[in-house]
Amino acid sequence: MSECRKENLAHFAVTVISKDRPGIVADISEVLFRLGCNLEDSSCTMLGGDFAMILIISHEKPFTKARLGDEFKLLHERTGLTVSVRALSEAEICPVKEEGELCLISVYGSDQPGIVYRVTKELAERKINIADLNTKLIGTKEEPVYVLMLEAALPDGMSVDDTAAVLEKLKKELSVEISVRVITPVSL
Repeated sequence: MSECRKENLAHFAVTVISKDRPGIVADISEVLFRLGCNLEDSSCTMLGGDFAMILIISHEKPFTKARLGDEFKLLHERTGLTVSVRALSEAEICPVKEEGELCLISVYGSDQPGIVYRVTKELAERKINIADLNTKLIGTKEEPVYVLMLEAALPDGMSVDDTAAVLEKLKKELSVEISVRVITPVSL
């Protein structure tokens, strides 16, 4: 029995990707509504000219991944949306309690390969968990600027100042600006 969700529910992770157009969210949510699924958690974004969406959904048991997949296959044939469905275990459906402080890490600099890798490698080596990550290329064609923004949960005993100190050497090596600041978690 799950301590964070109702009993007798099957949970699924659904990922969607498509060339952007109006109506994608309506198409997906219509399928879920018709099937009687509950949309528990979701995130949507634009990546280049594509629309990407990740959802956690539930339905009273018995309900199968195959049933959900069949409905999304029909939607794919009608609209071209690419949809993937994965059944979730009981252990996967409960949100992880973040340990320590939450922080926002911002990186700005000349576009170059390896910025995300170098920053996230330093964080991973210190057991800093990334909760959200976004990148964007801004500036001009002549002077592109790479922006990396991530939210991270610091392990117990590690402060924002400790994290900033860890990333200090990367500022010099990558010729980028890096800032680390505390953020207050917001629950919807």
